Order: sequence, then C-alpha cells, then structure tokens
Amino acid sequence: MKFLSNVCMVGVMLSLTACTFKKHTEVEALNEIQAVGSPFTQHLTDEYREFANYELNTEYDYPDAIHFARKGLATASGKVVMPEPIVDWNLNVEHQQELATARGRLVKVLDLGARSVAPREAAHAQAKFDCWVEQQEENWQDDDIASCKSEFLAAIDALEALIGPAPEPVVEAMPPIAMEEEAPAEQLQPKDAMYLVFFDFDESTVEAAGQSVLDAIANEVTSRNLNLVRVLGHTDSSGPNAYNEKLALKRANAVRDGLIARGVDAGLIKVDARGELDLLVKTIDNIREPANRRVEVTFN
Repeated sequence: MKFLSNVCMVGVMLSLTACTFKKHTEVEALNEIQAVGSPFTQHLTDEYREFANYELNTEYDYPDAIHFARKGLATASGKVVMPEPIVDWNLNVEHQQELATARGRLVKVLDLGARSVAPREAAHAQAKFDCWVEQQEENWQDDDIASCKSEFLAAIDALEALIGPAPEPVVEAMPPIAMEEEAPAEQLQPKDAMYLVFFDFDESTVEAAGQSVLDAIANEVTSRNLNLVRVLGHTDSSGPNAYNEKLALKRANAVRDGLIARGVDAGLIKVDARGELDLLVKTIDNIREPANRRVEVTFN
C-alpha cells in the first residue's frame, strides 16, 4: 500500500487539514479532467480513473486511491507513466519474482510499440498489472488478486501475439501503415514522454525494477533520433538541503551510467539535480516519501 504520512500534506489538488480528507481530492480531480495526449495515455487515464474510484468508494483504501489517481492525472496531461515498480511495494518473496517477470513482459511489449499499435489493450494490461501488484501486496482478497492477475495475463498474451517477439516482423508486415499511423497521432513524441526511476531511502543504487526502466529508456533512445536526454535527480524532504542536493546528483549519475552501459551516447545526456526542491508528492520538511526519491528522464 502506498501509505500517506501521518502528517498533513498539502498538494495542488489535495488538501488535508488535521489529517482528514477534504472534498477536492485527486480522485475527484481525475473524475473531472478531460484527458489529452495519445490514445494510449487517454485510455490509461480511463483505466486509472476506474481503479482509483474502486479503491476509494468500494475498498475505502484512500492512500492507494490517491496514488493511482495521481498516475491518472499524469496520463491525462499526456505523460507516459510506467507500470508500478516492484520494489515500491511490500510483497512476499514468492510473489516478487512472479510479478517482476510479468512486469518485464509488459515493459517489453510496450517498448516494441504496443502503445501505438494497440493503445486500448496496452492501457488495460498496464492498469491490470498495477491492480495485481496492489492487491497482491494486501494479500488477503483472493478473488480480487485472481481477477486482476487473470485479466493482466489475458491482456499480455493478446499483446504478445499481436506485437510478436521482436520488432522486425511488424515492420516487414506493414511498413507504410505503421509509419502513417504513428506520425499523425504525434502523441508519443519524445518531448511528451517521461520515465521515472525510483530509489530506496538514502540510496543511489538503481535496483532491479529501475534496471528494467533503464532498459526501456535505452531502447527508446536508440530507436529515435534524439538531440538530448535529460536526467534530473530528486530526493524526498528528509535530511539537510545540501545533503539532498548531493544525493540527487548521485542518483542522476547512477541513471546516466546505466544508460551509457546500455549503449546510449554519453554526449546526449545532460545531468542535473534538484534535491528536495521539486517534490512529486508535496510534504512538509523531513518526511520520507518514496514517490519523491526519483530520477526523471525526458527527451528532446
């Protein structure tokens, strides 16, 4: 579960006073927003809207409802968000490998073009994977776990059958159509994409889930004619500002090194760090918030 701190947090669309929920929450904002961007991000917004409302109104799971509403708000603005990192969830060891394998399958088909070729199906697969992770962490509602898992497996099987094991068959089968369909949409332009690599508290090592994100980033960079790869490090608000600036830079450099190791031209990469200045989840000072311990990768 994505736990909210037991202190009050103030955000743009969420206001907690005396640690109670006010009317205008992220879920309500997501219900009202009109999604823009690619067909994939629009469909994914619908998926996260449905899931966030289910968590809020049926499960009464406020932290997870808010977490997935935030992902929905990001996709509604046209940003590409990744499937849930396994390391961010308190999973039993026996479930970690199964979910890591499933996530690897999902990231692979997304990287091979599923977002463009089958945007609705790709969005459904990502949302059901995230649902499976969330339910598996709770690990007590067997029917919900089975439902999310089975829907994900059906979706990923269909996507793999459609996309194929490698990009070459798709290109050979219909090169003119693939180019014409992707160009008009223009919603997956490099400037619209953002990848997030998350870190453990006070750490700058890219863990297993982050490594899969680096794989996806490297594939994206090598498949496009990019001028710039921006790597921006962040921390949460715990600790002194000066320390966090250095830690954020270490995280950014760790991502940079990982991309270079995967064949990305070092000359394309620009590294910077913001420390605790740009919190993804707004908190008061000295709060450990996992979502803020991240590196953002964007393109130009």
